[in-house]
Amino acid sequence: MSTSPKPVKKVPIHLQSAANRVYIKNGEIVNHDKSFKADVYIEDGIIKFVGPPSEITIPGGVRTIDASGLLIIPGGIDPHTHMQLPFGGAVAVDDFYHGTKAAVAGGTTMIIDFVLPNKHESMIEAYDKWRSWADPKVCCDYGLHVGITWWSKSVSEELGILCKELGVNSFKTFMAYKGLYQLNDSDLLDVFERIRQLNGVAMVHAENGDIIAKNTQRLLSEGINGPEGHELSRPEEVEAEAVHRACVLAHQSDCPLYVVHVMSKSAGIELARARQRYRGRYIMGETLAAALGTDATCCFHMGYEHEAAHVLSPPLRPDPTTREFLMKLLANDDLQLTGSDNCTFNKDQKAKGKGDFTKIPNGVNGVEDRMSLVWEKGVQAGLLDPCRFVAVTSTNAAKIFNIYPQKGRIAVGSDADIVIWNPNATRTISKDTHHQACDFNIFEGMTVHGVCEFVLVRGRICAERGQVRVAEGFGRFIPTPVRPPFVYDIIEGKVQSAVQEDHPEERQNGGGNSVAKKFAELDIQIPIQEPISAMLAGNLAMPAEGSLCSTPSVHGRVDGKHDMQQSSFSISEELDRGGVRACIKVKNPPGGKSSGFW
Repeated sequence: MSTSPKPVKKVPIHLQSAANRVYIKNGEIVNHDKSFKADVYIEDGIIKFVGPPSEITIPGGVRTIDASGLLIIPGGIDPHTHMQLPFGGAVAVDDFYHGTKAAVAGGTTMIIDFVLPNKHESMIEAYDKWRSWADPKVCCDYGLHVGITWWSKSVSEELGILCKELGVNSFKTFMAYKGLYQLNDSDLLDVFERIRQLNGVAMVHAENGDIIAKNTQRLLSEGINGPEGHELSRPEEVEAEAVHRACVLAHQSDCPLYVVHVMSKSAGIELARARQRYRGRYIMGETLAAALGTDATCCFHMGYEHEAAHVLSPPLRPDPTTREFLMKLLANDDLQLTGSDNCTFNKDQKAKGKGDFTKIPNGVNGVEDRMSLVWEKGVQAGLLDPCRFVAVTSTNAAKIFNIYPQKGRIAVGSDADIVIWNPNATRTISKDTHHQACDFNIFEGMTVHGVCEFVLVRGRICAERGQVRVAEGFGRFIPTPVRPPFVYDIIEGKVQSAVQEDHPEERQNGGGNSVAKKFAELDIQIPIQEPISAMLAGNLAMPAEGSLCSTPSVHGRVDGKHDMQQSSFSISEELDRGGVRACIKVKNPPGGKSSGFW
């Protein structure tokens, strides 16, 4: 943890080069823990001064920006991107140039991309390949996670090299993509144990791949082959089950686990339960701009191109209340981060899946619009305050991946990755005006508050009032060292987690029966989902008008059950021990009694 040192009073700053000096005055700085009025002076890509104007003398030749009425926030860190990813016979059209240019345009000044080795490919060779793609192209700084797509002694050894020599502390595992990336539970345990030995961070794509594979076979055999089959094959409970199992496996290995792209209420609840169960140790969660900004209802009966453009895994959910639910989990620290999972394919690439939804390249946009969407759906909607916005879009990522306070903070000594943010301005999102290389935008036509007036990448003004001026290759690779204190100090008992601090009496009593009872009631709050086998057997009703299923078939989704449109979830905010925490309640549970949990 770091705070800005007291500024030197009335001491002129000796300047060596006028090419990279910026002075930002009259703005309000917003960090994850506080906001305050101060000026910022930048030299050679580093923040040199934060404080009142009376305590600094600025000579001539410095670019001055008047930020009156604006916020000065840390540049966004997108912890989940897939630039120029080869997937399903296609390559994502946002390469490291177009993708990072779009990121900068939207206020994100660092991305963390995923190296995904093919099965039996060396992780080191794959890492070198990604570096060769990224280094000449990136317009902003970047880091790398590495996927573990198979398991062997050689993979275990390469994990050590990546951690100790190549600047990678985070490794993604898959419980889905059977036959391609999926690991079984035994391998996951071995992986988590090895990551724990190295003081790294395990990541997981949590969906039950065996169920998905079986459901997919059934759907295709019954002629359900359009894009709607994608979500039908992997309903909420398939995601939620895998989240629960992954958290248990990680706990058995004493390994920190970062659950990527939580996309449903059920999965969010399982993650919240795990964080409560383990008192805030081990478990961290991320949701996506896509899940916060849209849902599957926008795809109903819109035709193949529109529906296929929204296909990602886990899928968008047809329950329109999911967006607000996930945002409230972010507000209450049941989820910690927002990513984009930016992996874009054009219409002709998505067309590969016509007649077989399994061949649709998975992925959507989001790297450019993430910051504005979180502001609109979070701060503008009254669910997040500006400090929490900074936490979930920047600081928490910097802390989890051990690059804080170099990134994720406005403070002396930090990199000058800065966004001057206009909270009142609006813009309308469109594929016609975005900076991404894709020909579709899943947020098309949405008007959002929160606009970047200036974006500085290591002190260089790369976006100014809508004009983006980036330099290909300007970005650097940022190593992510092992043993992030934000994660490991809690695991090792050196500091208390927020969950422990909120429940001191439970630590003393060794439990907390009231909390346990409230969590035991969660099962009745998750609407029952009928299995695919029942739907395909014809035992369930035809889908109602407006349901997701659009493939001509005698079978379909059951309105109000499989599509979860009648979900009874709501989140009410209650004051507890001086703080606002989430209380998830059921409106009309069996027996007519209301229940909830903290």
